Amino acid sequence: MRLGVNIDHVATLRNARGGIHPDPIKAAVISEKAGADLIVAHLREDRRHINEDDIANIIKNINIPLQLEVAPTRFMFNFAIRNNIKKVCIVPEKRQELTTEGGLNLKYNYNFLKEMLPSLYENNIEVSLFLDPDIDNIAVCKELGVNAIEFHTGEIANAFGEEEKLLINKLKNVIEYAANLGISVRAGHGLNFDKTKKIINIKYLEELNIGHFIIGESIFYGLSEVIKKMKKIIG
Repeated sequence: MRLGVNIDHVATLRNARGGIHPDPIKAAVISEKAGADLIVAHLREDRRHINEDDIANIIKNINIPLQLEVAPTRFMFNFAIRNNIKKVCIVPEKRQELTTEGGLNLKYNYNFLKEMLPSLYENNIEVSLFLDPDIDNIAVCKELGVNAIEFHTGEIANAFGEEEKLLINKLKNVIEYAANLGISVRAGHGLNFDKTKKIINIKYLEELNIGHFIIGESIFYGLSEVIKKMKKIIG
């Protein structure tokens, strides 16, 4: 299973004081050396953490893929094309939210995606959609020609006991359904060591993308050590 390390919140910490420290590019390089399979970064409309220069410098300094998270807008799609981005995950975005609060609303965004996704495919960009684990979403993905989904695990991250078990079972069923239709399946949001252990054995799950927890734990234990521990968990 692949591990994607989201370095957004290194930039959040940098931007809290301004200046250049801590450097998200350095975090990307350390993450690669520690065993990350890809780097993830979200270029938000308000540039609250990662900015355009960060993206350019990350690409120059790593040898593993960069997955760029973007909102479904013409500007962001064109940015990905202009900058030769190879992997894009399309995510919902609200200025007032602290973090991504759920999956993309496919009904609301359907016409835009139908029109604009071909521009990404034509430029050999691998596209995934960040979605809630709902079977209804999968049929829409097939209509749009999307071959990869990242399922939002925020509800699992915040659930315990019987509710947690039910949500994990729901995720398992949706992943199996998607995989049987030929869709590559990833997951992420809010995962820590414990929650990761509870979902890593789900069949067909190919990749986990984790950011806030890894960056937070690195304050105490160091970025490299936290990534190595997470890699050991996911195998």
